[in-house]
Amino acid sequence: MHTMWKGSISFGLVNIPVKLHAATEDKDIKFRSLHKKCHTPIKYEKVCPNCEIEITNEDIVKAYEYTKGKYVVLEEEDLKSLEHEQDDKAVEIIDFVKISDIDPIYFNRGYYLSPNEGGSKAYSLLRKALVESGKVGIAKIMIRSKEQLAVIRVYDNTLVMETIHYPDEVRNAADVPNVPSESQISKKELDTAILLIDQLTSEFNPEKYKDEYRETVMNLIESKRTGEKMVTPDSKETPSNVMDLMAALQASIDRTKPEGKAKQKPTAKRKTVTRVKKNA
Repeated sequence: MHTMWKGSISFGLVNIPVKLHAATEDKDIKFRSLHKKCHTPIKYEKVCPNCEIEITNEDIVKAYEYTKGKYVVLEEEDLKSLEHEQDDKAVEIIDFVKISDIDPIYFNRGYYLSPNEGGSKAYSLLRKALVESGKVGIAKIMIRSKEQLAVIRVYDNTLVMETIHYPDEVRNAADVPNVPSESQISKKELDTAILLIDQLTSEFNPEKYKDEYRETVMNLIESKRTGEKMVTPDSKETPSNVMDLMAALQASIDRTKPEGKAKQKPTAKRKTVTRVKKNA
């Protein structure tokens, strides 16, 4: 597994040399843009619209637009000196909290942590302490020129670092338009909805979920590559937005009702017929 970063994590006076590895990967299907006429990949050139010339990376500087059309130019040396100051610091766990206190909206991306040379015992100590205490660590780390807030927790006997958003990066839910206030929901509607949730409740098993769209696109690509005919599955019924809420809930419950609990029609009792054996 590729190492993205090397450094150390500390809590109190305990220092743990670690390596950082990406825990997830993007499985999106990536398309190339081709010239329709000859199927040659398209090149995207960097052109200055003012000078009307093509430029190279050496001709580009970074700048911050503080108002429309006004920029503050930052030199690479300035940024590198700031990054160097952060890189020299250990990733310090500054707090321990319950993971249930962190709303999932804050989570961003996950990374595996492995011990570097000489860090195995301290790594194991932190892992066991997190499991026994039921807590996760809150830390800061510099990744790709950005200071990240992160959660350090245990997953499958491995320390995982989950980067999380800062509070000012999470938009205010109150700004979401057209969110209804408390609606008049009858007790029957609520009880039926809860019953439906109960019937659909199961243990989380990530293996049962798959990206059906990506799978269909890959089948389409393979059929075009091999010249075979693509078979398209029947489209699912699209529910209407205008419906009787109770009728929809009841229909959903009937559809998801376990087969074993289906009502069986009562069977008629068989009549017992006693046959008398005739003597020969």
